[in-house]
Amino acid sequence: MKFATPLIPARLIRRYKRFLADCQLEDGREVTAHCANPGSMMGLAEPGEKIWLEPNDDPKKKLKYGWRLVDHENGHFTGVDTSVPNKALRKALEAGEIPELAAYQTVRPEVKYGENSRIDFLLTQPGLPDAYVEVKSVTLSREPGLAEFPDSVTARGTKHLGELAAMAEHGHRAIMLYLVQRTDCDRFALAADIDPNYAAAFEVAQEKGVERLIFATQISPDGIKLDVDRPPFGCR
Repeated sequence: MKFATPLIPARLIRRYKRFLADCQLEDGREVTAHCANPGSMMGLAEPGEKIWLEPNDDPKKKLKYGWRLVDHENGHFTGVDTSVPNKALRKALEAGEIPELAAYQTVRPEVKYGENSRIDFLLTQPGLPDAYVEVKSVTLSREPGLAEFPDSVTARGTKHLGELAAMAEHGHRAIMLYLVQRTDCDRFALAADIDPNYAAAFEVAQEKGVERLIFATQISPDGIKLDVDRPPFGCR
């Protein structure tokens, strides 16, 4: 998934009200960017961080910049836009690039199911059980090489696990897919100390047949895509 507009570098001044970030461009101008991330962004929103913004000229948008990346300035990046995983995953699913799901030819996003919820993707194919795929963006890393989810308490995420478990009990495939939007990690773990309820719900969901998939991403100021050729993440 390529960014619609070439990104420009900036320095973070502050992130506030979850969805706003004041930034300084290289020419010294200060601008406010939209931050499409409702999480805590632990470790990613320190003043002075090098970041990348996507400018836009859409008259319907109040803010003319969107915060897309954190540049760790060591060759690694983190994608902070939580809408990106679904966009990147949709392209990969439609292209049949994910071996575990390549047999499904029909990909439907945002389908209603469960208790007033929407599944990120419903995959269907004659002769196969329907596959319900829930996607989560992973950006937290508190230990070198280890990606963790969640970065804050997520009652919504816990609810999704319960609904996936119900789909599995009804004979469908139910998949919890974690997309790691960091290029500096090769292991994954649930952050049970941050949200023990989510971790407990995940254990129950697995016992009921919910599958777990974890994928890395290739990230640069040009775009973000699934790294389907990278070896699977180790889990802790």
